[in-house]
Amino acid sequence: MPESVDAVEMQTALLRLRRSSGLPVAFGGLLADARHARIAELNGAQTSVLRGLVISAGSGLGGKAIALSRPCAVTDYHSSRHISHEYDLAVAAEGLRSVVAVPVVVRRKVRGVLYGALREPITLGDRTFDAAVAAARDVEQALVVRDEVQQLLAVTREQVTDPRAAPEAWEDVREAHRELRALAPKVVDPALRDELLAVCGRLASAAGPRSPKPCETQLAPRELDVLACVAAGATNAVAAERLGVRPETVKGYLRSAMRKLGAHTRLEAVVAARRAGLLP
Repeated sequence: MPESVDAVEMQTALLRLRRSSGLPVAFGGLLADARHARIAELNGAQTSVLRGLVISAGSGLGGKAIALSRPCAVTDYHSSRHISHEYDLAVAAEGLRSVVAVPVVVRRKVRGVLYGALREPITLGDRTFDAAVAAARDVEQALVVRDEVQQLLAVTREQVTDPRAAPEAWEDVREAHRELRALAPKVVDPALRDELLAVCGRLASAAGPRSPKPCETQLAPRELDVLACVAAGATNAVAAERLGVRPETVKGYLRSAMRKLGAHTRLEAVVAARRAGLLP
């Protein structure tokens, strides 16, 4: 995973964890391979000793959470008999005592681990566990979105190179275009989002015959998103669900797009957008 996604999602999740739980320290990272996670982000730490620490599955508290694929906690890290103690020096250097570790799990596969900690040996309650789990879910959702984007990009990169060579697959390309546009606002990594939108543009410009006149119509991103859904046969309600907005909002974007395209119906708007090279 690119560092930018790792950093942004982890920083956001760790900040949420601290605010919602009241824990003074939070840290975490994603797995570099099937059995090792690297602590990449710290929030509230007084030293940098934990940064870059590689956690092996089964080792320490985080390694136990990774191996079991479930949250784990200790009241006093150093004296706990329920974990191994490979990382005691680093934990002691930061002054941590009570610690919770939650795995980041996507489709039953552990992808990372988040920690929250106190500098006192106090039993952590349900509120703390719930906050840690919620923070991990934020990272999980971001990874799910990114995985979907990568899968769609892998398909469309091949199809966009010569779409006319496989006209029977063009409806699949249009559906991929719609899905990519719907996912774009959810992508945190700006480089990945730019690549996604660039592929959408290539898909749109590669399809079918075009108007001989240069297109001067400029649609807002959300207007294009709505038209892409409409082109795939979605109702306003379905488009709203896919885009995460209200049906009334979809109607507003659709009316605006129709006005800009000089269209009087939904179908006319889709046809005009395709002729203008705005949709595949």
